[in-house]
Amino acid sequence: MSILRACLFLACTCLLAGCGRQPAPAPVEEAQTQTVASPEEGGAVSRAPMATPPAQPVPVPAPVPPPVAGVPDWSPVELVSGQAWIDCRLDYRDGDGEPLSSPSRANLRHLLEPCREGDVLRLRYRGKIASDFTTLVERVTRVADSLGIGSRVLDLDSTGGQVEDAIRTGDLIGGNRWTIWVREDSVCHSACVFVLAGGDSRRLAGRVGIHRIIRLSSTATSRTELNTELQAVYATVRAYLERNGASPLLADVMKTVPNRSLRLLTGDELQVYGLDGNNAAQDDLDRVRLLDKCGDDFMRRRDAWVRAFDERCRGQAEVFALNSCGLQLRRDFGFPDDDCPAESPLAEFNELPEAALPTAVPEQVTGDATATGEATDAPVTAAATAGEAAPVPAGHGG
Repeated sequence: MSILRACLFLACTCLLAGCGRQPAPAPVEEAQTQTVASPEEGGAVSRAPMATPPAQPVPVPAPVPPPVAGVPDWSPVELVSGQAWIDCRLDYRDGDGEPLSSPSRANLRHLLEPCREGDVLRLRYRGKIASDFTTLVERVTRVADSLGIGSRVLDLDSTGGQVEDAIRTGDLIGGNRWTIWVREDSVCHSACVFVLAGGDSRRLAGRVGIHRIIRLSSTATSRTELNTELQAVYATVRAYLERNGASPLLADVMKTVPNRSLRLLTGDELQVYGLDGNNAAQDDLDRVRLLDKCGDDFMRRRDAWVRAFDERCRGQAEVFALNSCGLQLRRDFGFPDDDCPAESPLAEFNELPEAALPTAVPEQVTGDATATGEATDAPVTAAATAGEAAPVPAGHGG
């Protein structure tokens, strides 16, 4: 009997241990890497001269001059680093619009004039980040300003290029009402991430990748000398990321990836490094102005929309689906706002005719809500916010 009691005791102990065991944690999305044929093709290439001699113990970053200053330069420029198109429609499934080879003032005005009706333009660019790309974005911005086109989308596909030109472009884009798309058929690698950091808002479905910056103009003959030069370059990069609402930690991660490899950032990393969704720096800059202009109710609904978008829409595999999901949520939260339509989420869709809006609302991707069919959030409507706002899910701010 004693042996039987001992066996029963051991069996009960095992059962109790099993009941108290915690469930296995959800799998974490792992970082991926891939090999590149040549780091000089695209990549993150720095050619800027150093502001201090390589032997200087604490390097001072060479300033990157702003792209727009003084009298506009409209001298002839040919677009040789990539291909560009201008479209007044946001549905890229219908094509990318009119090809653009020479960004002259007359040509740009001719292509952008039809975009006044919908108050939106889409600039599709596929190619390297270089000085002619920076000139293209600057000139499109100037002409759009002159025509009163308030919403601009940069539809980007680039494997990278010149770091300094990417920084100039990002600073130009910052605060000039540019939304950046990386579609499911596109990529944004290496120096392209600096352009991404400058956007007021980012919609990402393609892959975003990083690696070390390459100093092709270096005269270093030792690791110490090369490291001193790179410290100056990375100091410039960190300062740029900080002023544009992205994490300077991204620069440190870049240094760990050999330039013949490419680390593809996960969705969580894109959020952590401030490269996806609303630009945090621009959001902070707008908040005081929007509170004064649009009121507390508008800001509560806007913040609730951002949280709901992060919760419900961010897992979509296409930019078109991201926009469709966001537009459906926009109606649920009472947008576009009657008094502040231009400040409402996805304002680039405001003036487009109903037939041009994305209408196919994708299935929600919300973890348990997808599996059970139960919503995790009660949408906040304009009527609901007149009193106490309905609950919204915890999520990433925007």
